[in-house]
Amino acid sequence: MATILHIPMHEYLGRSYKPDCEYVDGEIRERNVGKWEHARVQWLLALWFGNHERDWGITGSTEQRVRVSENRVRVPDLVVLTAGPQPDVLTDPPLLVIEILSPDDTYSDTQERAQDYRAMGVETVWIIDPKTRSGRMCSGAEWVEAARLVVKGTPLHVNLSDIFSQLTPA
Repeated sequence: MATILHIPMHEYLGRSYKPDCEYVDGEIRERNVGKWEHARVQWLLALWFGNHERDWGITGSTEQRVRVSENRVRVPDLVVLTAGPQPDVLTDPPLLVIEILSPDDTYSDTQERAQDYRAMGVETVWIIDPKTRSGRMCSGAEWVEAARLVVKGTPLHVNLSDIFSQLTPA
């Protein structure tokens, strides 16, 4: 059985983990790092948004620490933000948070992370599943499955068929 490590927030923020871990109520939590399809989808999405940074007035990163509350730091697969300088640990809600499911992710863990982002004030959260070649988006309280994921009121979007077409057939 794994040992649970509890440390103060300032100690967590002062450390580096390889791969990075999340901080939830004093507990250091390892993340399920992606296997090939997870990593490939993350790469393709980062390229997509990177190619649109100038046109859409955005910036973004992968695996960026996001302090979602006083006692929690999450590390989503991708964040999209309004263009401009950003701190080492994000404290303002991103425009978009994207989680890509790994084979070892559970529904309850993914739902908990999404709820943390929404409670922080993130308006739109996308969850993408490379295994089923599907995506869900949440704007407001409603989760909707969609082949074209969007951020309402912005030009931000992605057609999942364009991303999934670049993967090895399922």
